[in-house]
Amino acid sequence: MNREPLAAIPPESVARFRKDGAVCLRGLVDPDWIELLRRGVARNLDAPTPLHTVQTLEGESGYFLSDICMAQEIAEYREFILNGPAAAVAAHLMTSRRANFWADTLWVKEAGTPKRTRWHQDQPFFWIDGTQVCVLWWPLDTVRRENGLELVRGSHRWGRWFAPELSRFGQDLYSSPIGQRFERMPDIDARRDEYEILSFDVEPGDAIAFHGFTVHGAAGNADRSMRRALSTIWMGDDARYGERPSAGRPHFHGHDLEVGASMDSSYFPRAWPREGRIEAEHFRRFSDPDLRITN
Repeated sequence: MNREPLAAIPPESVARFRKDGAVCLRGLVDPDWIELLRRGVARNLDAPTPLHTVQTLEGESGYFLSDICMAQEIAEYREFILNGPAAAVAAHLMTSRRANFWADTLWVKEAGTPKRTRWHQDQPFFWIDGTQVCVLWWPLDTVRRENGLELVRGSHRWGRWFAPELSRFGQDLYSSPIGQRFERMPDIDARRDEYEILSFDVEPGDAIAFHGFTVHGAAGNADRSMRRALSTIWMGDDARYGERPSAGRPHFHGHDLEVGASMDSSYFPRAWPREGRIEAEHFRRFSDPDLRITN
Protein backbone atom coordinates (compact mmCIF):
# COMPACT_ATOMS: atom_id res chain seq x y z
CA MET A 1 0.00 0.00 0.00
CA ASN A 2 1.32 3.41 -0.96
CA ARG A 3 2.68 5.63 1.82
CA GLU A 4 3.11 8.60 -0.53
CA PRO A 5 0.36 9.95 -2.83
CA LEU A 6 0.15 7.99 -6.07
CA ALA A 7 -0.27 11.25 -7.96
CA ALA A 8 1.81 14.37 -7.32
CA ILE A 9 -0.06 17.39 -5.98
CA PRO A 10 0.36 19.99 -8.76
CA PRO A 11 0.96 23.66 -7.91
CA GLU A 12 -2.38 24.63 -9.43
CA SER A 13 -4.19 22.36 -6.93
CA VAL A 14 -2.38 24.04 -4.03
CA ALA A 15 -3.32 27.44 -5.47
CA ARG A 16 -6.95 26.36 -5.86
CA PHE A 17 -7.07 25.10 -2.28
CA ARG A 18 -5.75 28.47 -1.10
CA LYS A 19 -8.06 30.55 -3.32
CA ASP A 20 -11.27 28.47 -3.47
CA GLY A 21 -11.03 26.66 -0.14
CA ALA A 22 -11.68 23.33 -1.83
CA VAL A 23 -10.11 21.11 -4.47
CA CYS A 24 -10.68 17.59 -5.78
CA LEU A 25 -7.59 15.40 -6.07
CA ARG A 26 -7.67 12.27 -8.20
CA GLY A 27 -6.14 8.83 -7.72
CA LEU A 28 -4.21 9.39 -4.50
CA VAL A 29 -4.44 5.94 -2.92
CA ASP A 30 -4.29 2.41 -4.25
CA PRO A 31 -7.19 -0.12 -4.07
CA ASP A 32 -5.66 -1.93 -1.10
CA TRP A 33 -6.19 1.13 1.10
CA ILE A 34 -9.80 1.38 -0.05
CA GLU A 35 -10.46 -2.24 0.83
CA LEU A 36 -8.81 -1.79 4.21
CA LEU A 37 -10.98 1.24 4.96
CA ARG A 38 -14.12 -0.57 3.82
CA ARG A 39 -13.32 -3.34 6.30
CA GLY A 40 -12.94 -0.66 8.96
CA VAL A 41 -16.33 0.79 8.03
CA ALA A 42 -17.94 -2.65 8.30
CA ARG A 43 -16.52 -3.02 11.81
CA ASN A 44 -17.60 0.52 12.63
CA LEU A 45 -21.19 -0.08 11.53
CA ASP A 46 -21.35 -3.32 13.50
CA ALA A 47 -20.14 -1.53 16.64
CA PRO A 48 -20.28 2.29 16.42
CA THR A 49 -18.25 4.23 18.98
CA PRO A 50 -19.94 5.96 21.96
CA LEU A 51 -19.71 9.22 19.97
CA HIS A 52 -21.75 8.02 16.98
CA THR A 53 -25.03 9.63 15.95
CA VAL A 54 -27.89 8.23 13.92
CA GLN A 55 -28.81 11.41 12.07
CA THR A 56 -32.13 10.16 10.71
CA LEU A 57 -34.99 10.67 13.13
CA GLU A 58 -37.88 8.29 13.69
CA GLY A 59 -40.19 8.50 10.70
CA GLU A 60 -37.56 9.87 8.32
CA SER A 61 -36.70 7.83 5.24
CA GLY A 62 -33.42 6.01 4.86
CA TYR A 63 -30.53 5.76 7.29
CA PHE A 64 -27.76 8.28 7.94
CA LEU A 65 -25.05 7.59 10.52
CA SER A 66 -22.04 9.66 11.51
CA ASP A 67 -19.26 8.77 13.91
CA ILE A 68 -16.16 10.51 15.20
CA CYS A 69 -12.79 9.55 16.73
CA MET A 70 -13.15 5.97 15.51
CA ALA A 71 -9.44 5.43 14.83
CA GLN A 72 -8.83 5.14 18.55
CA GLU A 73 -10.73 1.85 18.39
CA ILE A 74 -10.53 0.70 14.75
CA ALA A 75 -7.11 -0.41 13.56
CA GLU A 76 -7.92 -0.10 9.85
CA TYR A 77 -8.57 3.63 10.15
CA ARG A 78 -5.56 4.12 12.39
CA GLU A 79 -3.26 2.38 9.90
CA PHE A 80 -4.44 4.60 7.06
CA ILE A 81 -4.20 7.81 9.09
CA LEU A 82 -0.76 7.25 10.55
CA ASN A 83 0.98 5.35 7.77
CA GLY A 84 -0.92 6.22 4.59
CA PRO A 85 -0.48 9.26 2.30
CA ALA A 86 -3.16 11.54 3.85
CA ALA A 87 -0.83 13.55 6.10
CA ALA A 88 1.56 14.28 3.23
CA VAL A 89 -1.33 15.46 1.05
CA ALA A 90 -2.62 17.78 3.79
CA ALA A 91 0.82 19.24 4.54
CA HIS A 92 1.37 19.95 0.87
CA LEU A 93 -1.98 21.71 0.46
CA MET A 94 -1.51 23.74 3.66
CA THR A 95 2.08 24.59 2.62
CA SER A 96 3.01 23.46 6.11
CA ARG A 97 6.24 21.89 7.32
CA ARG A 98 4.22 19.35 9.27
CA ALA A 99 0.76 17.78 9.62
CA ASN A 100 -0.69 16.78 12.97
CA PHE A 101 -3.80 14.63 13.22
CA TRP A 102 -6.89 16.05 14.93
CA ALA A 103 -9.72 13.55 14.38
CA ASP A 104 -11.51 11.29 11.92
CA THR A 105 -15.20 11.20 11.04
CA LEU A 106 -17.38 8.68 9.23
CA TRP A 107 -20.37 9.54 7.04
CA VAL A 108 -22.68 6.76 5.85
CA LYS A 109 -25.93 7.31 3.96
CA GLU A 110 -27.83 4.28 2.78
CA ALA A 111 -29.45 4.24 -0.65
CA GLY A 112 -32.57 6.38 -0.83
CA THR A 113 -31.73 8.58 2.18
CA PRO A 114 -32.94 12.12 1.43
CA LYS A 115 -31.61 13.81 4.58
CA ARG A 116 -28.96 16.44 3.94
CA THR A 117 -25.92 17.22 6.00
CA ARG A 118 -26.53 20.80 7.15
CA TRP A 119 -24.46 23.68 5.79
CA HIS A 120 -21.66 24.40 8.24
CA GLN A 121 -17.98 25.15 8.75
CA ASP A 122 -15.85 22.55 10.52
CA GLN A 123 -13.42 24.73 12.43
CA PRO A 124 -15.97 26.40 14.76
CA PHE A 125 -16.74 22.88 16.05
CA PHE A 126 -13.08 22.28 16.88
CA TRP A 127 -10.93 23.86 19.58
CA ILE A 128 -8.43 24.88 16.87
CA ASP A 129 -7.39 28.41 15.92
CA GLY A 130 -5.20 29.19 12.94
CA THR A 131 -5.37 29.16 9.15
CA GLN A 132 -3.72 25.81 8.44
CA VAL A 133 -6.54 23.31 8.91
CA CYS A 134 -7.28 20.82 6.14
CA VAL A 135 -10.06 18.25 5.89
CA LEU A 136 -9.66 15.34 3.46
CA TRP A 137 -12.94 13.64 2.50
CA TRP A 138 -12.26 10.13 1.16
CA PRO A 139 -15.15 8.48 -0.72
CA LEU A 140 -15.24 4.70 -0.47
CA ASP A 141 -17.90 4.39 -3.16
CA THR A 142 -18.57 6.07 -6.50
CA VAL A 143 -20.38 9.31 -5.69
CA ARG A 144 -22.14 11.45 -8.27
CA ARG A 145 -21.86 15.18 -7.61
CA GLU A 146 -25.60 15.55 -7.02
CA ASN A 147 -25.35 13.01 -4.15
CA GLY A 148 -22.13 14.21 -2.58
CA LEU A 149 -20.27 17.02 -0.88
CA GLU A 150 -21.11 20.63 -1.76
CA LEU A 151 -18.74 23.49 -0.91
CA VAL A 152 -19.17 27.25 -1.21
CA ARG A 153 -16.24 28.55 -3.22
CA GLY A 154 -14.12 31.12 -1.40
CA SER A 155 -16.17 31.02 1.81
CA HIS A 156 -13.04 30.31 3.88
CA ARG A 157 -11.94 33.87 3.06
CA TRP A 158 -15.13 35.57 4.28
CA GLY A 159 -13.62 36.13 7.74
CA ARG A 160 -16.85 34.88 9.33
CA TRP A 161 -17.48 32.28 12.03
CA PHE A 162 -20.85 30.53 11.83
CA ALA A 163 -22.42 29.07 14.95
CA PRO A 164 -22.30 25.26 14.80
CA GLU A 165 -25.69 23.56 14.50
CA LEU A 166 -26.25 19.85 14.95
CA SER A 167 -27.46 18.07 11.82
CA ARG A 168 -29.77 15.68 13.63
CA PHE A 169 -32.07 18.26 15.22
CA GLY A 170 -30.74 21.60 13.98
CA GLN A 171 -30.13 22.96 17.48
CA ASP A 172 -27.07 24.96 18.53
CA LEU A 173 -23.98 23.07 19.65
CA TYR A 174 -22.82 25.72 22.11
CA SER A 175 -24.77 27.00 25.07
CA SER A 176 -24.24 30.64 24.00
CA PRO A 177 -23.14 30.48 20.36
CA ILE A 178 -24.10 33.95 19.19
CA GLY A 179 -21.75 36.66 20.30
CA GLN A 180 -18.78 38.63 19.14
CA ARG A 181 -17.36 35.76 17.05
CA PHE A 182 -20.32 33.68 15.88
CA GLU A 183 -23.26 34.43 13.60
CA ARG A 184 -26.07 32.40 12.07
CA MET A 185 -25.44 30.40 8.93
CA PRO A 186 -27.31 32.02 6.02
CA ASP A 187 -30.00 29.99 4.26
CA ILE A 188 -27.81 28.88 1.38
CA ASP A 189 -30.35 26.50 -0.14
CA ALA A 190 -32.90 29.31 -0.42
CA ARG A 191 -30.36 31.54 -2.22
CA ARG A 192 -28.18 29.08 -4.11
CA ASP A 193 -27.93 31.36 -7.14
CA GLU A 194 -26.01 33.87 -4.98
CA TYR A 195 -23.16 31.44 -4.30
CA GLU A 196 -20.74 29.46 -6.41
CA ILE A 197 -21.22 25.93 -5.11
CA LEU A 198 -18.57 23.36 -5.97
CA SER A 199 -19.34 19.66 -6.25
CA PHE A 200 -17.49 16.75 -7.84
CA ASP A 201 -18.03 13.30 -9.29
CA VAL A 202 -15.60 11.15 -7.31
CA GLU A 203 -14.33 7.59 -7.24
CA PRO A 204 -12.64 5.58 -4.47
CA GLY A 205 -9.01 6.70 -4.38
CA ASP A 206 -9.94 10.36 -4.93
CA ALA A 207 -10.19 12.93 -2.15
CA ILE A 208 -11.98 16.25 -1.75
CA ALA A 209 -9.80 18.61 0.29
CA PHE A 210 -11.22 21.70 1.94
CA HIS A 211 -10.24 24.38 4.44
CA GLY A 212 -11.49 24.35 8.02
CA PHE A 213 -13.56 27.50 7.37
CA THR A 214 -15.04 26.45 4.03
CA VAL A 215 -18.83 26.39 4.21
CA HIS A 216 -20.04 22.99 3.08
CA GLY A 217 -22.84 20.46 3.35
CA ALA A 218 -23.89 17.29 1.59
CA ALA A 219 -26.88 16.15 -0.37
CA GLY A 220 -28.97 13.15 0.48
CA ASN A 221 -28.20 9.88 -1.27
CA ALA A 222 -30.61 9.26 -4.14
CA ASP A 223 -28.49 6.44 -5.56
CA ARG A 224 -29.26 2.74 -5.27
CA SER A 225 -26.13 1.97 -3.30
CA MET A 226 -24.68 3.04 0.05
CA ARG A 227 -22.51 6.16 0.23
CA ARG A 228 -19.56 5.78 2.62
CA ALA A 229 -16.92 8.43 3.24
CA LEU A 230 -14.15 8.93 5.77
CA SER A 231 -12.86 12.38 6.70
CA THR A 232 -9.41 12.94 8.17
CA ILE A 233 -8.70 16.32 9.76
CA TRP A 234 -5.20 17.80 9.82
CA MET A 235 -3.47 20.78 11.44
CA GLY A 236 -0.43 22.67 10.18
CA ASP A 237 2.31 24.91 11.58
CA ASP A 238 0.12 27.78 12.78
CA ALA A 239 -2.59 25.70 14.50
CA ARG A 240 -3.10 26.69 18.13
CA TYR A 241 -5.34 25.36 20.86
CA GLY A 242 -8.42 27.59 20.77
CA GLU A 243 -11.37 28.31 23.00
CA ARG A 244 -15.10 27.90 22.35
CA PRO A 245 -18.18 28.81 24.41
CA SER A 246 -18.63 25.23 25.65
CA ALA A 247 -17.51 21.67 24.83
CA GLY A 248 -16.54 21.29 21.19
CA ARG A 249 -17.04 18.41 18.80
CA PRO A 250 -15.08 16.31 19.61
CA HIS A 251 -14.18 17.23 23.17
CA PHE A 252 -10.75 15.93 24.16
CA HIS A 253 -9.39 15.84 27.68
CA GLY A 254 -6.05 15.11 29.31
CA HIS A 255 -3.86 16.93 26.80
CA ASP A 256 -2.73 19.69 29.24
CA LEU A 257 -2.62 22.31 26.46
CA GLU A 258 -3.24 25.94 27.35
CA VAL A 259 -5.20 28.24 25.07
CA GLY A 260 -2.79 29.55 22.43
CA ALA A 261 -0.43 26.57 22.67
CA SER A 262 0.86 24.83 19.56
CA MET A 263 -1.08 21.74 18.53
CA ASP A 264 2.20 20.02 17.68
CA SER A 265 2.17 17.74 20.70
CA SER A 266 2.36 14.02 21.41
CA TYR A 267 -1.38 14.09 22.12
CA PHE A 268 -2.10 15.01 18.48
CA PRO A 269 0.30 12.79 16.50
CA ARG A 270 2.60 14.36 13.96
CA ALA A 271 2.14 12.10 10.94
CA TRP A 272 4.17 14.24 8.54
CA PRO A 273 7.08 14.36 8.13
CA ARG A 274 7.28 10.81 9.36
CA GLU A 275 10.29 9.22 10.93
CA GLY A 276 9.71 5.54 10.40
CA ARG A 277 6.47 3.78 11.06
CA ILE A 278 4.03 5.18 13.65
CA GLU A 279 2.56 2.48 15.86
CA ALA A 280 -0.67 2.35 17.82
CA GLU A 281 0.87 3.35 21.14
CA HIS A 282 1.52 6.82 19.68
CA PHE A 283 -2.21 7.21 19.19
CA ARG A 284 -3.73 7.13 22.64
CA ARG A 285 -6.07 10.03 23.22
CA PHE A 286 -9.72 9.90 24.08
CA SER A 287 -12.81 12.00 23.65
CA ASP A 288 -14.80 12.11 26.87
CA PRO A 289 -17.95 9.93 26.47
CA ASP A 290 -19.59 11.83 29.33
CA LEU A 291 -19.58 14.91 27.09
CA ARG A 292 -21.06 13.18 24.08
CA ILE A 293 -22.71 15.60 21.67
CA THR A 294 -25.16 14.16 19.16
CA ASN A 295 -24.17 15.96 15.97
